[in-house]
Amino acid sequence: MKKIVLTLSIIGTVTFCSCTGNADANATTYDVIQQEEIVVDVTVEQFKNLLIEQGGTILDVRTPEEWAEGIIAKAEKIDYYSDDFSAEVEKLDKKQPIFVYCKKGGRSSSAADILKEKGFVKIYNLDGGITAWIDSGNEIVK
Repeated sequence: MKKIVLTLSIIGTVTFCSCTGNADANATTYDVIQQEEIVVDVTVEQFKNLLIEQGGTILDVRTPEEWAEGIIAKAEKIDYYSDDFSAEVEKLDKKQPIFVYCKKGGRSSSAADILKEKGFVKIYNLDGGITAWIDSGNEIVK
């Protein structure tokens, strides 16, 4: 009987743990949309699909020098390192999904935390940033 209880406990724990956390590369767009987390890390493919399905604001948090190399089409540009970053993001629509990216994902992850604190309803952070976007064969504009 103890072995059965232990086995069921382990199965329950594994099942619970596998259902938590951010989206992974195998999650469908529907799975990502259904997540309750405000901030969700997404793959390039999920980022693109969610933009098509939900719309929203694309936010590039890189520096002006990085923007000169190219951006994802229609992205708003707010430098994460600028002194007025916090004030500038306040001007964005908090009720619409926001798709944030940087070069590789570090700054955008930090920016996503700030957006969450400011009351944005859904934030999709591009895992791997614009580097992953380009590596996946997607276009940028200058």
